Amino acid sequence: MSTAAKTGSKVHFGLFEADLRTGELYRSGIRVRLQAQPFRVLSILLLNAGEVVSREEFQERLWGKNTVVDFEHGLGTAINKIRDALGDSAENPRFIETLAKRGYRFISPVSFAPPQAAHVPLPERLPQAETPLQTEKKARSSVPGWLVLSICGLAGIAVGVGVFWAVSRTQVPSLQISRVTSSGRVSPGDTFLEDLPVTVTDGVRVYFPELENGRITLAQALIANGKTSTLTLPDEIVAPLLGDISPDGSKLLIRNHISAEAEQALWIVPTLGGAARQVSGVLAHDATWMPDGAHILYANGDGLWLVGENGESPQRLATLHGRAFWMRWAPNGNSLRLTLLNSDTHTTSLWELGSHGENPHQLLAGWNITASECCGSWTADGKYFVFQSRHNGSNNIWMLRAQSGSPVQLTFGPLDYQAPITSRSGNRIFFIGTDTRSELMEYSPPSKSFLPFGERLRTANRVAFSRDGKWMAWISTGDNSLWRSRIDGSEQVQLTTSPMEVFMMQWSSDSSELAFMAREPGKVWQVFLIGSDGGNLHRLLHEDRNEADPDWSPDGREIVFGRVPALMGETAESKAISLVDVASGKVTTIPGSQGLFSPRWSPDGRYIAALSLDMMRVMLYDTTTQSWRLLCQQSAADPVWATDSKSLFFHTYVQRSQAIFRVTVPDGKLEHVTDLSDLHFADVLGYQFAGNTPSNAPLVNASMSTANIYSTYIRERELFAAPGAH
Repeated sequence: MSTAAKTGSKVHFGLFEADLRTGELYRSGIRVRLQAQPFRVLSILLLNAGEVVSREEFQERLWGKNTVVDFEHGLGTAINKIRDALGDSAENPRFIETLAKRGYRFISPVSFAPPQAAHVPLPERLPQAETPLQTEKKARSSVPGWLVLSICGLAGIAVGVGVFWAVSRTQVPSLQISRVTSSGRVSPGDTFLEDLPVTVTDGVRVYFPELENGRITLAQALIANGKTSTLTLPDEIVAPLLGDISPDGSKLLIRNHISAEAEQALWIVPTLGGAARQVSGVLAHDATWMPDGAHILYANGDGLWLVGENGESPQRLATLHGRAFWMRWAPNGNSLRLTLLNSDTHTTSLWELGSHGENPHQLLAGWNITASECCGSWTADGKYFVFQSRHNGSNNIWMLRAQSGSPVQLTFGPLDYQAPITSRSGNRIFFIGTDTRSELMEYSPPSKSFLPFGERLRTANRVAFSRDGKWMAWISTGDNSLWRSRIDGSEQVQLTTSPMEVFMMQWSSDSSELAFMAREPGKVWQVFLIGSDGGNLHRLLHEDRNEADPDWSPDGREIVFGRVPALMGETAESKAISLVDVASGKVTTIPGSQGLFSPRWSPDGRYIAALSLDMMRVMLYDTTTQSWRLLCQQSAADPVWATDSKSLFFHTYVQRSQAIFRVTVPDGKLEHVTDLSDLHFADVLGYQFAGNTPSNAPLVNASMSTANIYSTYIRERELFAAPGAH
C-alpha cells in the first residue's frame, strides 16, 4: 500500500476497525478491550502492514533506546494480548506473523478510512502512553516519540494520525526496574475470592505466595541473587496466605485459605525454622503485627481487633464500613493505613485511622473514577507511601507523600504491577509483575491427560454449551466479557463489553437466551438476561444485594439463583436458593435451602443441585417431592450436570489434589475423574474447572501466567524536582 493511501485515523482489517486517534479497537462495531501498550504495538504494525517491523524498531519507538525494561518479555506480552483480542494464533496466523529472530509483520489486508478534515480535534481524555514516569497533573499536550518516529517513516500520514496520541501527564525521570526472581510462579492472587497477594521482606529475603501444581505455597527468595526455596508448613496450612512480617523479621503471620468462609485460622510461622503455631481463638481474613512485635492487629468482619500473640486479651480497636486488608502501621506508630474492601461491590480503597482507631477516613477520595487503590506500604523513613492503582485496565505502582501532594506514577507496564513493599532501610521497593495468559484444555480419558481444546476458545475461562449442543458461550480471560458462537466457532458474537465483568452463564433450553451473573464497577453481582443475538440485555431483578449462579428450568419459565459466599461479599446477609417466575418477576425461596448456594438445575428438570456455604456438602432438591437430601459429603465447587441428568461433576477446589469428581444421581456414588494438582505441563501453573463439553468431557482453564518479584529504587530528588510533580 502506498503511503499516500495511509491518510486516515481509522484502519479496517477483516471484521475489525482500529481508531488510531482514540486508541480504540472494534469488532463488527462492538468495542474490544485492548490495553494501551498493546494497542500502540498494533498501531505500528498497521502503519507498516505487509512489512517486517524488527524488535529493535519496536524498542526504539515504544520505550526508547535508553529506557531500561524487560523489553523482550514486554513485547511478547503485548503481541499475545493483541492476538487474544483478535482471536489470532502464532501457529496459524491470520493477522500477525512472527518471523524468528527478525520481528513481526501484519499480514492481513488493511484499508485506511479517509480523514474527516485536515485538523482532527483531540478528545478530552486519551489513552496514556506508558512512557517513563508521569504524574497525574495535566500539562501541555505533546505527541509521544514513538509516534513521531512512525510518522517520519511514512510521509503523508501526518494529517490523519499525527495527533492520535496526546500525553497529558508531566514527564518525570524513568526508573530502572530489575527482576528479583525468575521462576515465573509467583501467585498473582484472585480478587474475586479476596486473595490479595502479599509480599514481605526481612531485609535479606522476600517472602511471597508461589504456585506449585496449581496450589499456593509459601516461598522465599534471597534479594541478593534471587535464589528461591519453599518454606515448610504444617499439614493444617493447606493454602497459606501471607499477612505480615514482625518488626524484627523473625515471624510471619499466615492465614489458612481452605474454604469459602472469609474468616480463617491465624498462624505464626518462624522465618528461620521452628514450629508454626496457631493463634488461639482467632479467626481473621487478614492480620498485621503491632509496632511492639508482641501483639497482633487482626481483621474479622468489619472490625479491627487487638490481641496478644497467644490470643490473649482481645479488644476491639475500630469498626469500619467494609473488610480491612493490607494493614500497615506508619514507622512512628501514630497512624494505620489499610485497604478497605467493600463487602458488596468488592471495590477497594485506601483508608487511614489513628493509633487508637480514631478518625477513620478515605485517602484519595474521588481521585480515580472507579476506586481501585490497594495494597500500600510506608517507606522506612515514613516520608512516602507506595500503593497499586488500576487505570485503563492495568495495575501500576504509585507513590504518595505522607503529608500532602498528588500521587506520582512509578511504573508504566508492560506488565501488570501490584503488591508493593518497601525495603527495611534505604529507598528500594519490591512488587509483583504479572503477564497473564491462559488456555482452555479438554480432558482425554484414553490418555488421562488434558489436551488443548482448540484455537476457537483458546482464551476462555468458563464455557457453557446449549442443551441441543449446537451453540456455546464463553467468558474471555482478557476482560471477562461474554461471547457466543456455533459449536464450530462460526458466527461469533460478543454479547457484553468492558467494564461489565461476567462470572458465569447458562443457556435457556431453546437456546434463545442466556442468563448470566455479572457486575459493573462499584455495583453488586446481579443476574442479567440477554438474547443469543445480543439484544434485549436487562436485569432479571432489581435488588440491592448480590445475586448469583442463575440457571433455567427446562420449560424456560423459571430461573433458579442463589447468593454469593462470604469470600465474594455479603458476610452478614442470610443466604438461600430462590426461584424467579421470568414473566412476573415473582421470587420464591425454596424451603430448606438456607445455607446453600451455587444451584444447578438438571437438564431433565427433576433435580436442583446446590452446595453448602462451606463447600463441603453437595445437596440435591427433588422438584417432584419438594425435599432436600445429602447427595455426598465432599469438598465441592463449580458443579456441572451431565447431559443425561444422571450424574453431576464438580471440582474439589480446597483439597490438595484439586480432583474432579463425578457423583451419580440419585444414589450419590462417587467416581474420581482426574487430579489437577499433578499435571506437569510446561509453563502451566494451575487449573480451574471451566465446564463440560456436550460429550461430558471436563474442560479446564490452564493458567500460564508468568509472575515474578521485581524491584526499583526511588530517586526522591529527581522524582519531585520534575515539572508538575509536587
